[in-house]
Amino acid sequence: MSSITLKSRDGKDAGSLELDSTVFGVQPNVPVMHQVVTAQLAARRAGTQSTKTRSEVAGGGKKPFKQKGTGNARQGSTRAPHFSGGGVALGPKPRKYGQKTPKKMIQLALRSALSDRAAEGKVVVVDAWNFSSPKTKDAKAALVALGIDGKALVVVDTNDVNTVRSFLNLPNVQLIETRELNAYDVLCSDYVVFSKSTLPTSKKDGE
Repeated sequence: MSSITLKSRDGKDAGSLELDSTVFGVQPNVPVMHQVVTAQLAARRAGTQSTKTRSEVAGGGKKPFKQKGTGNARQGSTRAPHFSGGGVALGPKPRKYGQKTPKKMIQLALRSALSDRAAEGKVVVVDAWNFSSPKTKDAKAALVALGIDGKALVVVDTNDVNTVRSFLNLPNVQLIETRELNAYDVLCSDYVVFSKSTLPTSKKDGE
């Protein structure tokens, strides 16, 4: 296990803490992270795009002109794709973009992302937030005291209402529960901030 300095809300040292090496100390697997993130982004796609084929477009039941004698190419319906207002050939239809990803692969991607942030010194653990009331000003001051600049992913307990509401309106802060942690959000953040109670371990991670 690797050791990290535990911080208080005002940025002072509050002792040391051992990070679980199976969560924060693995060799980052870049191909797995890429595959899992790609699958996660694909699952977000709505897949509701739809075009009408020639059989779905209204009208066009009557032959536009007689078969012979006009000098034009023969036509059977004005709803064919080459007519204005006709159907679309090979157009998109509603579909699902989700990809099946093994659970162990998702876990490895998350651990790889957390380990990468930990190796860069971008993982911060706070002893406890202890907000007496919801105040955005106090949350902002806490991030400054902890030396966190840029985009921060703050892992919170939803039962800690004061902490959630304090960070909620900060534009560079994303709130997430421990059970919702994922590789994409970790990789999109400059810092990952835990409290001592939300710090994941291999036991919490399902092993």
